[in-house]
Amino acid sequence: MAKEKDTAQTETKSEIKNIVKITAAGPCKKKVSVEVPAEAIAKALDAQYEDLRKNALVPGFRKGRAPRRLLEKRFGKESSLQVKLKLLADASEAAMKDNNIEALGEPDIAHEKVELPESGPLKFDFEVEVRPDINLPSLEGIPVDKPKLEVSNADVEKEIAELQKRLGTWKPKDGKIAADDQIIADVTLKSDTETEKINNAEIHIRQKGFVGKVVIDDLDKLLVGAKAGDTKTTAVDVPSSFYEEKYRGKKVDVEIKINDVKTLVPAELDEAFFKRIGVADKDELKTNIRQRAERDLERQQRDEMRNQVRQYLLGKCDFDLPADIVADQSKSILQRQYTRLLLQGAKAEEIQKQMEQLKTSSDQQAKESLMAFFVMDAVAKKLNIEATQEEINGYIAHAAMYRQVRPEKLREQMARDGSLAEASLEIREIKCIDKILETAKISEVAPEKSAAKHKKSEAPAVKKSAPKKETKKEEKPTRDEPGRTKAKKTAPKKPAPKKKVK
Repeated sequence: MAKEKDTAQTETKSEIKNIVKITAAGPCKKKVSVEVPAEAIAKALDAQYEDLRKNALVPGFRKGRAPRRLLEKRFGKESSLQVKLKLLADASEAAMKDNNIEALGEPDIAHEKVELPESGPLKFDFEVEVRPDINLPSLEGIPVDKPKLEVSNADVEKEIAELQKRLGTWKPKDGKIAADDQIIADVTLKSDTETEKINNAEIHIRQKGFVGKVVIDDLDKLLVGAKAGDTKTTAVDVPSSFYEEKYRGKKVDVEIKINDVKTLVPAELDEAFFKRIGVADKDELKTNIRQRAERDLERQQRDEMRNQVRQYLLGKCDFDLPADIVADQSKSILQRQYTRLLLQGAKAEEIQKQMEQLKTSSDQQAKESLMAFFVMDAVAKKLNIEATQEEINGYIAHAAMYRQVRPEKLREQMARDGSLAEASLEIREIKCIDKILETAKISEVAPEKSAAKHKKSEAPAVKKSAPKKETKKEEKPTRDEPGRTKAKKTAPKKPAPKKKVK
């Protein structure tokens, strides 16, 4: 025992420590200066040449017998480079670990600018972006309004009426067209380059609707009051972002020759109707509708309360953002939009126009999404909450059922496009907020009061990041709960790791 203790003390005394100095280099950025003592360099060189002696084949000498001076002459340049790279990597890693630096990515060290000295210490420095220093408010007793939502008898009857319409039938109608009717018409679309005719097109009489392949505003005003045999004409300016390329950005003259008029006859509440939807009678149908509506309202309440917690936390946290990471996130937003436009078949000039417009807002979008990411990350660490593998598997199973694909296939797709990591963050955030809601001060309020109070609750203004120094250097549904979709929060792209030594 005594011998083991002496050995440990000797090893501690012989440990060679690097000299590390850390200074601020801007918002969320640290400059790390490292000095590796000459003794450590000599020790690393000795180890390198000892390894060479054991393995190198030198003419005139048996393996392991070549003198060091000959090894230095033959392998000196390569050995010095290998030792330098190892010292840079080990010293930078130790500097960050020993000083608890939470870097966003790994240090980017230009090794070609660092020389391995013939004598004296090896000195180098590097900059790393670090996580923001976030002072979270108390997570207990957060004031939250719970909108008082109830399912009325009128709501149930309205839902039954809508169900009757969905299961109803279109029947021929004599007389004039009314709102919500349907017509069968021959449609002619004429632009400056071509004419297209579509026979027996189905057109629903709504405020805005498709006529053939174009959308017409105030369609009801054009057609209500007309009858079979009439012809109506109008012109529409098709948006430059329209999905149908041949009409994109053009003025299209539209002619509608009405052949037939139909009206919707709602399904009767009879035995066949109840059998079709799997209930015994109207009372059971009303019970099912009420229960489903109440579950929907509970989710709606929960979503609103979760959003209040998010906005409260964002409003209480004031911190700088890493400039380079904001720039990378902004670039990612632009790239995703560029890809969408390409897939939509947009022309080059339209893409350029939209990208120029987006550039003015992408920085702010990036800052807001990163701010939310870092705040919720800090909350998760404080509460010691993570998404478990079982929760991620459950998420994938429900999403796969929703999309009607196999879970293993969806997992592979999500792993490829990065949405698997986003799902994990989403699950973690919901768990964090639900934990906070357990101790929140919840007040039940009228829905209109809650809406008015939180109407302007948006992501708070963020500080301007320091100017970015020049360096070398994709719609799926987002789920809140299985089977439910919610507004997508742009998940910040994780910082791509940099090479330790380049």
